[in-house]
Amino acid sequence: MIPFVNLPAQYKAHQCEINSAIEKVHHSGCYVGGPEVEAFERELEQYVDIAHAVTCASGTDAIFLALEALGLEEGDEVLVPDFSFIAPAECVRSLGGIPIFCDIHPGSFLIDETLIENRITSKTKGIVAVDLFGQCADFETLSKISQKYGLWIIEDAAQSFGATQNSKKACSFGDIAITSFYPTKPLGCCGDGGALFTSSKTLATRVRSLANHGSTERYRHDYIGRNSRLDAIQAAILKVKLKYFDDELAIRVANAKRYDSFFCEFSDIRTPQINAGNSSTYAQYTLRSPKRNDWEAQLQEAGIPFCIHYPQALRKQPCFLSLNSEGNPVTDLACDEVFSLPVCAYSEVDLAMLIGRRV
Repeated sequence: MIPFVNLPAQYKAHQCEINSAIEKVHHSGCYVGGPEVEAFERELEQYVDIAHAVTCASGTDAIFLALEALGLEEGDEVLVPDFSFIAPAECVRSLGGIPIFCDIHPGSFLIDETLIENRITSKTKGIVAVDLFGQCADFETLSKISQKYGLWIIEDAAQSFGATQNSKKACSFGDIAITSFYPTKPLGCCGDGGALFTSSKTLATRVRSLANHGSTERYRHDYIGRNSRLDAIQAAILKVKLKYFDDELAIRVANAKRYDSFFCEFSDIRTPQINAGNSSTYAQYTLRSPKRNDWEAQLQEAGIPFCIHYPQALRKQPCFLSLNSEGNPVTDLACDEVFSLPVCAYSEVDLAMLIGRRV
C-alpha cells in the first residue's frame, strides 16, 4: 500500500543531516529553548518576512495562545469555519468563548467571507480564518470586515505554511497567525510543534510570556499562562527540513497538477479550486464527487490510499450540539462528497491503476 504521507522516505533523504543536528543538541545538553530554538525562530521570521515568530508545543497550543493574547473572555463570540479540523472551535470553547460556525465556498472550501457579516453580533470579538488544504483565505476582504466591526483576525495557517497570497507568505496575515509542525504537515517535525507570527511586538511579548507560565522574568508571573515550548531537537530537525522545504513544495504542486490533468476527464469530479492570487501547499489534494462511494471502491481496489477531510460539520459534533448553531448547507454537502489523495513529495501514485476501473 502506498503511504498517504511517506515520512520514512523523507527522513531517508535527509538522514545524515537530521542525525547530525540531533547529535549536536545531545552534545549541547540544551533540550528546551536555547540556541537551536532561537535560531529556528529567526529563520521562520526571515522565511515569512515578519517581525516576530514564537515557537510552541503544537499548532493547537498556538491557537490557545493567540486567543489568550488577544484577550478572549467568557461569552465572547468568534467566527470560525464549519468545515475544518476542530482545533479553532475547540480552543474558543475551551476558553469560555462561543464559536459561531460559518459556511464555506464550494470550490475552495475556505470560509465564505460574503456570508459572515450576517453572523456578527455585539458579542463578536474576532475571526479565525483557516487556510484550508494549503491556500490562504480571502484576507483582503476579511480585513475590511474586521476593520468595519472592530474585530481581530487569527490566520490559522496550520496547513498553509509556504503558501502565498498576492506574493505575501502565509503566516503574515491577521493580527496573529499560527502554524503547526505536526509530522504530516508540509513542514513537519518528528513529534509535535507549532509557532505564532505577528508584526506586533506587544502581542509577541505577551505570547512568549503566556507560553512560559505567564512569566517575563524568572519567578515573576504577569499572567496565568501555560507550559508550551518547542523542544530543541524538534527545532534542529525543522531547521534541516526548512532548507529543502521549497523544493518539496514544488514537487507537491507538480503532483497536484498531474491529478488535475487526470481527473478533469471525469464529469462527476471537481478538482481543487485555487483562487486568483493564491499559491497552495496542497497540504491535502482534496476532490469532491457526488459519487464518492464509487471512487472509494476503485481507489481501494487500485491500492491507492485516501482520507476524508472532513466527514462531519463541526456544528454537528456532539461537543457543540448545545450551541444550537445555524445551518450551513455548503458545508454539509462538502462533508458528503470530499476525499483526499496522497500528494506529498515522497508518495508516488500510479494513476494508471485507476484506468479501466471506472464505474
